[in-house]
Amino acid sequence: MIGNSIIKLSGVNIYQQKHLVLTNVNLHIDKGDFVWLIGATGSGKSSLLKVIYGDLMAADGNGHVCGYELKTLSTKDIPFLRRKLGIVFQDFQLLTDRTVEENLQFVMQATGWKDKKLIAERTLDVLEKVGLRSKLKKMPHELSGGEQQRVVIARALINDPEIILADEPTGNLDPETSEEIILLLKQISQSSSTAVLVATHDYHIIRTFPSRIIKCESGKVLEDVQIA
Repeated sequence: MIGNSIIKLSGVNIYQQKHLVLTNVNLHIDKGDFVWLIGATGSGKSSLLKVIYGDLMAADGNGHVCGYELKTLSTKDIPFLRRKLGIVFQDFQLLTDRTVEENLQFVMQATGWKDKKLIAERTLDVLEKVGLRSKLKKMPHELSGGEQQRVVIARALINDPEIILADEPTGNLDPETSEEIILLLKQISQSSSTAVLVATHDYHIIRTFPSRIIKCESGKVLEDVQIA
């Protein structure tokens, strides 16, 4: 890893199939950073996130994510890279036929956890962090939208990630619940060295929680922009 950098992209071009989506991308995110990612639909936000988690290849330039060099990233490396990332989606993607506990433990088993005692301890630990320890045995449909998103954040924290990528994490939530979720993500970035990158269209929430802003616009990634 390069110093405190979790993500460092220099002169990277990003393609979807053969279509150039973002050109000459320069981006750095360090340990503990909280960063907003904005841009119109189709501006390349999702493509940028996909490069970070190894779903799209980075062409040209140099890119490092969590100690992995993107240019030489092999298919067998991708699961190991993703263990260093926590991913939070807009639509939760919880297993609806399993309890909160079982949802978390499914991910643990899929990422190589074997010791039942450690699995049980880590489950309680991450639920404690998101304020849901009492919901261990609940099914997803018994939880509010905000509680489901907290479970998703707990799931993202399981492997102690270096960065959480949150793609429209408040898209399905009311304004008050949205603020609670962003506050939780900010607290995670402040209390640990986990960086947080939040893609959003919600300018109200950006103004409520001012932080560094990156913008995808006209095929470019603009660092440290201001919004009115």
